[in-house]
Amino acid sequence: MKYFFTFILFLFTIMVSTAQTDKRLKGIEKELNALLKATKTSGFAVAVIKKDKVIYSSGFGYRDYENKIPVDSNTLFAIGSSTKAFTCAILGQLKNEGKLTFQDSPLKYVPNLKFYNNSLNENIIIEDLMSHRTGLPRHDISWYLFPTHSKDSLIQRIQYMEPSTGLRQQWQYNNFMFVLQGVIAEKITQKSWEDNIKERFFTPLGMTRSNTTIQEMKQASNAAFGYGLKDDAITKMDYYDIAGMSPAGSINSSVNDMGKWLISWVNNGKFNNQEILPDSYISEAISSHAVVGSDLPSKEMPNSFMSNYGYGWFISSYKGQYSVEHGGNIDGFSANVAFFPADDIGIVVLTNQNSSSLPTLVTNTVADRLLNVKRTDWVTYYKEKQENRKKRKEEAEKNDDKKANEESHTPSHALSSYTGLYSNPGYGTLELIIKNDSLFAILKNTKCYLKSKYYDIFDSYEIKNNKVEIDESLCFNFSTNDAGEISGLALKLEPTLDHPIQFKRKPKEITVDAETLNKYTGEYAIKGITIKVSVKNNKLRMLVPGQPEYELIATEKNMYKITTLDGFNVEFITSEDGAVKEVKLHQPNGKFTAVKK
Repeated sequence: MKYFFTFILFLFTIMVSTAQTDKRLKGIEKELNALLKATKTSGFAVAVIKKDKVIYSSGFGYRDYENKIPVDSNTLFAIGSSTKAFTCAILGQLKNEGKLTFQDSPLKYVPNLKFYNNSLNENIIIEDLMSHRTGLPRHDISWYLFPTHSKDSLIQRIQYMEPSTGLRQQWQYNNFMFVLQGVIAEKITQKSWEDNIKERFFTPLGMTRSNTTIQEMKQASNAAFGYGLKDDAITKMDYYDIAGMSPAGSINSSVNDMGKWLISWVNNGKFNNQEILPDSYISEAISSHAVVGSDLPSKEMPNSFMSNYGYGWFISSYKGQYSVEHGGNIDGFSANVAFFPADDIGIVVLTNQNSSSLPTLVTNTVADRLLNVKRTDWVTYYKEKQENRKKRKEEAEKNDDKKANEESHTPSHALSSYTGLYSNPGYGTLELIIKNDSLFAILKNTKCYLKSKYYDIFDSYEIKNNKVEIDESLCFNFSTNDAGEISGLALKLEPTLDHPIQFKRKPKEITVDAETLNKYTGEYAIKGITIKVSVKNNKLRMLVPGQPEYELIATEKNMYKITTLDGFNVEFITSEDGAVKEVKLHQPNGKFTAVKK
């Protein structure tokens, strides 16, 4: 989500709500302020826990950048995928209650669930969902651009989602497997995921500021607005309603509240001597269940190695110390929640900046002090990475400009031929319309301008604030049927698959009044055959001898499509006085005319 605001970046930092009891953190504000400035971030908050106490909490910058309202330790941020550890933990509690095992099939609890093939249906277990090892890639566009508040509707899409590797052969992040875990818990407890989170964690931990919906976030006091960077300027972004995908990333919280969550993890599942999570689950959740990456340590960080996944947690070695963490990103917000079990230390960083490196940079800065390891200059590290990224981007833009100057061709069809509804059962439906002689794609939360690139290939550009975002493009590749009509659309929405996602076109039906429909009825003769056209239930019907009766839907004036036959259309030809005199049958093998009797 991007906006075109232009103003002078005013890098003024406010730090509030600080509680410090550890001398190792003395003066750390200077480093954290430097990171705020280097990353051009609106604001962030950080809390640090040691054993069962918060030893540092502070806010930096602004929760409302335009009005210069500062962040504090109780400011609400969206934590994104840091939610996942909560969702897995519900199942950890249910396992301890004897209500499921992690070796159970998810189909046992969600009977209408189906995967892409029988092999997955018969072999996937709950543990595979918790550790991202089902073989399914992200398919994130399905929920991000085609959102719904119905978790069941999202679950029904899973059967159409193609895996890109085999079961347990490769770690692949998948948000749908976390909404599925939330639904499993709902079926067992007969309570919503949202209620389970509140009753099982927020209430016993005293996380009084935390909530699970954007609606609650908007109504809460001291809630941050989300921001992004546009041409190095801080720009406000809309909240994104994750809707039915809530178990994968909908929690909104403060660092003070999240500190309580971390205290329970570094104290064997207990908070104020009350068991929140079983000790056995804690051990299982922070153990490795899948290999994320098998690369050797870098020369820059030879003591940082291992990249594995537990249950809703990434497992790694940070400068030789066992590290458990999970980040989070959702429009305008980024997060990092981390702890070091051997040292009883936890760090949570929440920021109102989109896709930001800042949470990890702050976490590392704090960890370097508390773990007594060699410190890294994380500001310099970040600036060098940004400079390298900038050079790569400039090179890529040069190549794009070169391609743009290559020969282009006009569309093979009139723009009206591309309009209609395009559907894929694993994703959803988008609509193509014409407005002011231009083609646009309309999704639930997004509108894109389509620009002709090459015959039936168009580039798409998102529209925001009535302006075209020219720096992003998704290729729309249209296909035709045997009759030469536009019949489908291919979109490269899942990069791990070697082929695009296919959407089938259905011309949008227009409304025709009863008087006009009746005008088309009657018998039409062609080569000794009589075709009968009638009206039933306000729908036009056509009967050809020896064939089933066909239903016709109106796509434009006097033009109808046969609903069950791809590439077959019926055009009614009228005389000057408006009377119907014949019908023209458009078929893949030609056009045929029948005269009205």
